[in-house]
Amino acid sequence: MEDAARQDATLSEAANIFLAGLPPEDKEKAQIEVYNFVRWLGLSRKASGLNPLDIEEYAELITPSAAKPVKSFLSHIHKKGFTRVNLSTHLRVKKPSSKTAALPQRQPKVQSTLSAEGYARLEAELASLKSQRSEVIAEIHRAAEDKDFSENVPFQAAREFKSHLEGRIQELELILKSAQLIGETERTSQVKIGSAVKLRDLSSGRELRYILADPREADAARGMISTASPLGKALLDKQKGEKVTITAPAGTFSYLVEDIQQT
Repeated sequence: MEDAARQDATLSEAANIFLAGLPPEDKEKAQIEVYNFVRWLGLSRKASGLNPLDIEEYAELITPSAAKPVKSFLSHIHKKGFTRVNLSTHLRVKKPSSKTAALPQRQPKVQSTLSAEGYARLEAELASLKSQRSEVIAEIHRAAEDKDFSENVPFQAAREFKSHLEGRIQELELILKSAQLIGETERTSQVKIGSAVKLRDLSSGRELRYILADPREADAARGMISTASPLGKALLDKQKGEKVTITAPAGTFSYLVEDIQQT
């Protein structure tokens, strides 16, 4: 694959290339965790656009056993030129405990808190995925015409995609069913889910703006950071004028909360 094509490849494409190169005995287990990871970040997101914050946020949601295939995937896409740095070093997962939460894409156990925009976006995604069902089923039928299933790569790929599709549809239906919508725009004294926060980086003086989001709505590319991320955790319940400090693999960072607005 040419360099330009690698830089333009989506996470879904990179995942398919990675999984296609695995031995059959390793592929089945790896594809579950790799697809969970890719789905969480967005199937159509460019692999070259990943950053350490994305990886650190995801590390908060999984167990060490789930991290192994994802680390292998991240190392692979770096070696193949999809990413400029090896992001696998940022996937540092804490040891599991009795309080370890399940990955959001699996059965949600708590109510989601979503903005109206986020709710509408998930509704649109659900409608789009449901519309793809007939296309995927037709593709499976076409691929199944080749009776040699053991070597039928298109058939296996179509089945895997349908499984992924159905899983995401079920997940979205559960999230939307239990979702609580954030109220109208208002000023608030403390940072909470839905808060639009203006920060000042105390080392560089740079102004940063983030929206604190439920992990199911988080989208780092749109400035929506998860409450499960290191920065999201540090910001919760903070007030205007307070300082927050986080320690990440890249170093220690300090910020001043300059403004809070509930969206």
